[in-house]
Amino acid sequence: MLSLINQLASSEGYTQSLLENVTFIRSNSTLTCMSTFYEPSIVIILQGRKCGFYNDKQYIYDANNYLVVSIPLPFNVEAEATADNPLLGIILHIDPLILTELITNLPMNPIQSSSLPSALYSSPVDVNFENAVFRLIKSLTSPIEAKVLGPSIYREILYRVLSNEQGNGLREVLLRNSSFGKIANALQYIHSNYEKKIDVNTLAIQTNLSVSAFHMYFKTVTSTSPIQYIKAIRLHKSRLMMVRQGLSAETAARKVGYESASQFSREFKRLFGRSPIEEVKNLKTVLSLSTSNPNE
Repeated sequence: MLSLINQLASSEGYTQSLLENVTFIRSNSTLTCMSTFYEPSIVIILQGRKCGFYNDKQYIYDANNYLVVSIPLPFNVEAEATADNPLLGIILHIDPLILTELITNLPMNPIQSSSLPSALYSSPVDVNFENAVFRLIKSLTSPIEAKVLGPSIYREILYRVLSNEQGNGLREVLLRNSSFGKIANALQYIHSNYEKKIDVNTLAIQTNLSVSAFHMYFKTVTSTSPIQYIKAIRLHKSRLMMVRQGLSAETAARKVGYESASQFSREFKRLFGRSPIEEVKNLKTVLSLSTSNPNE
């Protein structure tokens, strides 16, 4: 499997596979703690090691553990890799339509719990999961197999994640009446409208929660306030625009909803530890991204 992924993930950074919802990842050097943003996804590391830091907890994902992100989420990551022993893996972007179909057909009810499910967790790789990942990677070496076999294997992996005892977070994302589902819907709205003015009180009304309950559940799920989450989304999006599209800091700031370039620069440096120019230069040095990061 490693020889296959080494060939498919041939470029440093992110490489789009033959399947829309699957991206290869490769890093040839160690990455110190960096703020990043993940879309709902399953991150599978086949060689090397990544560590995520969120809500005062540490999440290891490596050859023995995969990472599941059930909602759009900013957090910090580190990666261990060298040129001789690069970090290799794949990201499965979670398709909400396929997720809905699978949950509808699962012969089980959502796990009942007095607490909200985790928005982010790592889970042990078992034999069935590992076998499905190998078959997926193998199918992605052939355009025909990727088209014919890839989608069904992708569904199988998503099913196995849902069937895991920790899969409650993914299931509750689609339960609009659950507290977790309501916050998940609010996050998706923010993610789709980050460049607009977003009123938190209106968001609370849309989710059928009181303002106080909305703030409480929002912080429980995301470990931050709605305002800080919106700010983080805008700053991550602006960083990607500057790296990908070559936009100036002022233009990127305007595109993500900032009216003041100086305020943007201050908040950008507070989050990333560098000015916009310094951060873009650093990212281009550290990561030679071959395609857009599906998690940004």
